[in-house]
Amino acid sequence: MKNDSVLRNRYVDQYQDIYGENLYLSSIDSVKNKISTIKGGSELTAFYHLIKECENCSLGESPSDFNFGVGNANSKIVFIAESKGTLDDEKSNSLTGESGQLFDKILSAIKLSREDVYISNILKYLPSKNSNDKSSEIKICESHFKQQLQIINPELIVALGENAGNKLLNIDESISALNRKVHDFEGIDLLVTYHPEAILKNPTLKQPTWEDFKKIRDNYLN
Repeated sequence: MKNDSVLRNRYVDQYQDIYGENLYLSSIDSVKNKISTIKGGSELTAFYHLIKECENCSLGESPSDFNFGVGNANSKIVFIAESKGTLDDEKSNSLTGESGQLFDKILSAIKLSREDVYISNILKYLPSKNSNDKSSEIKICESHFKQQLQIINPELIVALGENAGNKLLNIDESISALNRKVHDFEGIDLLVTYHPEAILKNPTLKQPTWEDFKKIRDNYLN
């Protein structure tokens, strides 16, 4: 089995090919002790440590804004809960509080918990209130996100909400249009469903959301 040092060198070589020599990499020696929220393979923890202090952009205001993702690194399903693009939006749309409790109930209805799935974001840093839409920085985050998906290798991506679905597919459609079919993202099935926050605001969305999660249960969990 590859150790952390080998994995680190692999990613350093790969990212230097993409981004040049200006790449910051902090010590990976104590990865297993530091990354307690990630459950699964050492390849993902090595990747976490590689990009957690990326100097190729300035989207975040502080290291606490790093937004790598949490959950089971071997999950068949990755959930994406992306905000409209500001720090306050990201926090209000995160799967915590009442919204998070509803998300947990929905997972439980198909006999899953957060420990069974992986939750990630396209942007790896929470954007600051004053950040501009810097396409080059967002492109770097998107590259990191795609690499992360390759490591996890899920069978299904579930975008929670219209904004997340449109960002992934690079289109501008309504949630009702996005929800009509299973899409393709980098060779992985992509389903767009309603964010728990939207369901709290409009309880009539419970039924179509439940239909989506039954599809997940029947097609990806057997």
